[in-house]
Parts: sequence; structure tokens; C-alpha cells
Amino acid sequence: MPAKSQAQQMAAGAALSAKRGEKKVSELEGASKDMYESMSEEELEKMASAKQKGKPEHNRNS
Repeated sequence: MPAKSQAQQMAAGAALSAKRGEKKVSELEGASKDMYESMSEEELEKMASAKQKGKPEHNRNS
């Protein structure tokens, strides 16, 4: 499932970096920490890899 906003996409990217060992889990906060704990690397990759063009900065509907 692709990200619905740029903020969600960035949080998924941070969580993905931690899953891959490129970033310390202790550096994660908020949504990125929740995503790290609840999503697989494959799910995070799908969410983080979508294009940002046309996405709102924040999704106000969720």
C-alpha cells in the first residue's frame, strides 16, 4: 500500500532504514517507531518507494 502523504512516506523510510540496520531503532519516534514494530520490511518498502509528487504534506483524513 503506497503512502497517502509525504509525512507518512518519510516515516516509512525511517522505519525501513532501522529494519535494514542502517539506523538505530532507538532513534525512531512516533509513527516511524509504530511502523517499525508492526510492518514487515516488504510493506515498508512499498510505502516508502512511491513518488511524492502530488501527495499532500500531511493527510488530514486519517
